[in-house]
Amino acid sequence: MTPGDWVPQGIAFCEVEGLAKTEEYTFVIMPDLSMNAFSAAVEPLRIANQLTGKELFRWRLVSQDGQAVHCSNGVPLGVSGGLNSISDSSVLMVCSGVRAEQTQAQSVSSRVRKHWREGGIVGGICTGAYTLAHAGILKGASFTLHWENLPPFRELFPDLEPQEQIYVMERRIWTSAGGAAASDMMIHRIAQLHGDSLARQVANMCLLPVPRSAQEPQKASIAASAGVRHSKLLAILRFFEENLSETFNLDEVGDQFGISRRQMERLFNTYLSITPKKHLMNLRLHHARAMMAETDLPPSEIAAACGFGSVSHFSRRFRGAFGQPPSRFALRSG
Repeated sequence: MTPGDWVPQGIAFCEVEGLAKTEEYTFVIMPDLSMNAFSAAVEPLRIANQLTGKELFRWRLVSQDGQAVHCSNGVPLGVSGGLNSISDSSVLMVCSGVRAEQTQAQSVSSRVRKHWREGGIVGGICTGAYTLAHAGILKGASFTLHWENLPPFRELFPDLEPQEQIYVMERRIWTSAGGAAASDMMIHRIAQLHGDSLARQVANMCLLPVPRSAQEPQKASIAASAGVRHSKLLAILRFFEENLSETFNLDEVGDQFGISRRQMERLFNTYLSITPKKHLMNLRLHHARAMMAETDLPPSEIAAACGFGSVSHFSRRFRGAFGQPPSRFALRSG
């Protein structure tokens, strides 16, 4: 791109006084990255330039080998170089997607580690935290990644604890959970550098009425997701989600929350149109599916981590839910 290409024309305008230093970004795009998350990260930078008529930001895409990369939706993204073309002065952001562990590359994590140790800012978009974890720079740091990948990430990196919020920016490590959260993070950066007025106008251009704070949760509450407000039912749903690896029977759960098993079953049927047993099984199976997609753990360990008494029981249930045995799903995911 030529210098003028960084400042596209638009109708809306926001004045920023004085001369501003251009901040450079290098996006390392990984195979099967989330196009949604990547575009949400880069568009606020483009809009800030457009609104001000100034080159406040500049960006480029690179890949491990300097070749084009396909997003998880099949769309190819061209790049302008490989890892050896990364500027020491740029903010280095790793953009990943649904198969972050399988597509992770040692050369990328090494380059990220070098950039960070030499004083640069590094980050991960969506599941980019996998690469940062392999780089060995997340110990003691606050960070986040997409909620869908939290269970397998915790299995792979038990000494690291991601935050379940939309983005985190600290210790020269920026991470966002992907999707619209990448825009929230970049809008926050725009506010840091150029003030709240520009940040609010960028948010308006992105059709985000109010930029969200970093501490916003990634997912709706259990109450909102389930569409219920019954306190005991919500407590039981929360208990299920937090104890998937534990062995317990529903009579014990009812006793714990002061209701009979029959009352519990009526609550689930009334509000969720499902039995407690079936709901718990669905939670365990989807948890297992996430772990199989992102880790190399054997079926025996996954079965135990998800509360199944045996591998054979796990395999039967998995096949019934997803139409294929765990072994075939693991091969396809890898």
